Amino acid sequence: MHHSEPTAAPREEGRATDDLDARDVAGVLDGLHRLSALGTVATAQGSAIAPPVHIPRPDSSWLRIREDLLDRGAAMAYATWTEWLPAVLTTPRLRALLGRDFARYTATQDPAVRCRFAASRLLIKYTAAAALGIAPEDLDIAYRLGGRPYLRGLDQVEVGLSHTGELMAVAISRIGRIGLDAERADRRFDLSVMRTQMCTPAEAAALDALPEDQRAASVLRLWTLKEAYTKALGQGMRLPFTEFGFDLALGGLRTPDGGAALGDEWAFATHPVLGRYLISAACHDMGLDPAGDTSVDTMLDRRLLTAMTPPGEQRPDVVDI
Repeated sequence: MHHSEPTAAPREEGRATDDLDARDVAGVLDGLHRLSALGTVATAQGSAIAPPVHIPRPDSSWLRIREDLLDRGAAMAYATWTEWLPAVLTTPRLRALLGRDFARYTATQDPAVRCRFAASRLLIKYTAAAALGIAPEDLDIAYRLGGRPYLRGLDQVEVGLSHTGELMAVAISRIGRIGLDAERADRRFDLSVMRTQMCTPAEAAALDALPEDQRAASVLRLWTLKEAYTKALGQGMRLPFTEFGFDLALGGLRTPDGGAALGDEWAFATHPVLGRYLISAACHDMGLDPAGDTSVDTMLDRRLLTAMTPPGEQRPDVVDI
């Protein structure tokens, strides 16, 4: 789901609304589980997106995040912002943890929006810190045009962020661009409108061939995959969803008429989480070795790292978070 914080940008006509009452969550998630392409789809280079890891608190185990980045070149973490709310409200390090974002945090009037913003930035920093072996305070979040976050001084690391409702999801990649989209399983939308405005002719035909009770889950998955892919490209809503498609059975990129598209260096995945949300991810594999050293020493300019460390403090080589 596209967001421009601290308030959400209006969605285009024909896309999903904020009415959450019309769809049975269990039914949609059951439909998603029955899709043969649900989960990880490997690319020609053999890379795959690891399943997202639930990180309910800053002091949770971060081992799987570190291992996923080492083994696959990318890692995903998710939580609810309410799970991270105690950390936002009680840590004496909040100003240091938020860094440049602290002014934005204090200027946000709505308490819920303010806390959600802080929680999502903490999740970015702690996830990257766990993967890279650095203190979260030593990471600096900056923003590209359009609001996409990145880690200043770490050009080899891509960051993806998405949130909807209580859910927030973060991805870190060192092999190429990555995009995320999170959505409620019970989000209401008009299937006929979505079919017309989002689907390619091949996708529409494939949806029509499905049993009626599987169409809503398939449309929801297609929509979030397309959101994730365009976010990874940095295009957002500027790239019409009808100009590219996905194979409902295999998950790979397709042309509007259903032919195989260039782009076998991309991996895609959709995962239900927390029993009421789903997360879709798109990850580009530039052919880098995912098993390379991911410690910050090898990825960050040493002079910049020194400049980011307060005087009199020793830079930590590995941080236990």
